[in-house]
Amino acid sequence: MRPQPCLNVAVDRSARHLRLLTETIAAVNSTLDLHEVFHLIAHKVAEALETDACFVYLYDEAANELVLRASYGTRVEDMTRVPKMRPGEGITGTAAAERAPVMIARDAHLDPRFKRFPNLREAHYQSILAVPILARDRLEGALNVRTEVPREFSAAEIDLLMAIAGQVAQAIENAKLYDHAQRRVAELEALAAISEAVSESLYLEESLEAVVVTTMSAVDAAGAALVLQDGTIAWPEGRPGAYAVRFPLRWKGREVGELVCDRDTPFTDEERRLLASIARQAAVALEHGRAVLRGVLAQEIHHRVKNNLQTVASLLRLQAASADRIDPRKALGDSVNRILAIAAVHEVLTERRDDDVDLGELVDRLRSMLVQGLGAGKHVSSSLEPVSLHGERATALALVFCELLGNALEHGGDEVRVRLARANGRALLTVADNGVWDESAREGTGLSIVRALVREELDGELLLLSDGGLRAEVAFPAA
Repeated sequence: MRPQPCLNVAVDRSARHLRLLTETIAAVNSTLDLHEVFHLIAHKVAEALETDACFVYLYDEAANELVLRASYGTRVEDMTRVPKMRPGEGITGTAAAERAPVMIARDAHLDPRFKRFPNLREAHYQSILAVPILARDRLEGALNVRTEVPREFSAAEIDLLMAIAGQVAQAIENAKLYDHAQRRVAELEALAAISEAVSESLYLEESLEAVVVTTMSAVDAAGAALVLQDGTIAWPEGRPGAYAVRFPLRWKGREVGELVCDRDTPFTDEERRLLASIARQAAVALEHGRAVLRGVLAQEIHHRVKNNLQTVASLLRLQAASADRIDPRKALGDSVNRILAIAAVHEVLTERRDDDVDLGELVDRLRSMLVQGLGAGKHVSSSLEPVSLHGERATALALVFCELLGNALEHGGDEVRVRLARANGRALLTVADNGVWDESAREGTGLSIVRALVREELDGELLLLSDGGLRAEVAFPAA
């Protein structure tokens, strides 16, 4: 019997092709990592079809480009520029655009459709077989095989490459579904993290920080910030990028601010939808924090009002218990000044939205108020340095100053000097006039109140000096 070498070769080739298709299916089903699948396919196809090179391209629908993702015979990682082409460009792009195989047996680089890439060894290859990667007629990519000697690819080889391309298309679809699911999980985790931060934190700043930090992580942003309705940047993080997006923060039909996000690459539609959801959460965080802050402020105001009313009541009792003969009109006037002094402290605290008071500002307001009421014909000069003091201690200082200045305006000369300075962590408040020294002034009810406040509330010392009149000095620790 004569040997049949051609039949044996054909059988061996068919077995090799069947094994390649089986291994391709196994590779596609073994991982969701497209990078791994593409590299495995490029090597398996080149070996099974006995070609010198294989190139696998992935279609980027947003950019409308075929991008080289894996190769056999040339390393993509070694290329300074990754080859890209639009559908219809080059032989592979033609196969992608026409949704059909394209085969050239020799001198492929002389074909008018050929697209040259400087970093590919184009002149070394004679033949090319390019096929599209299709998933239900939707373009997902393309692949080609190349040989350095002329070669006519058979119909069976073309069918095999098309079958492999179909399996690669399935791998791409699976990977996209997996990637989409992963992104959804990441989005839900980001929104859950923001919701948790908003619900747990009692501080507005912490909630806003959580929103910004989570935003940057969720979309891999270069920078992000929350901008409030008045233009205040509540929490900036990172740096500006080449692309910026803004999403309004809306609460019950009104805009309360906006979320700004920067990145060096464009934002996808899915990322924009995620940022819109984050902006809605940020609006909740902002209003939640403000509601908590309003509650805290209400409690703090209630506490301060209660304490100050108790202070006023104590001063009235002290004045009522005094052995001095009380002039009702003067007693009422003194009480009015004390209440106005406390009101001035509240006003400064409200304007600053802080727990500390600038004593220079406070003293200047009280000076204007008292001079207007008691200072007719008096010249009052002041030198006030900025000194910070906590609100509760500032109330005591305001009462002390009102007593001292009121005394100077009523009983002192026509020149009154007010000075506020600080040195070595202590503050010094001085009220001096050029009137006649009256020793009995040391024993009045007003100075008794001053001594008690200086000693017990300010932890300071009161010094009364005769210096061409009466000079009262109050020294106390300052922040």
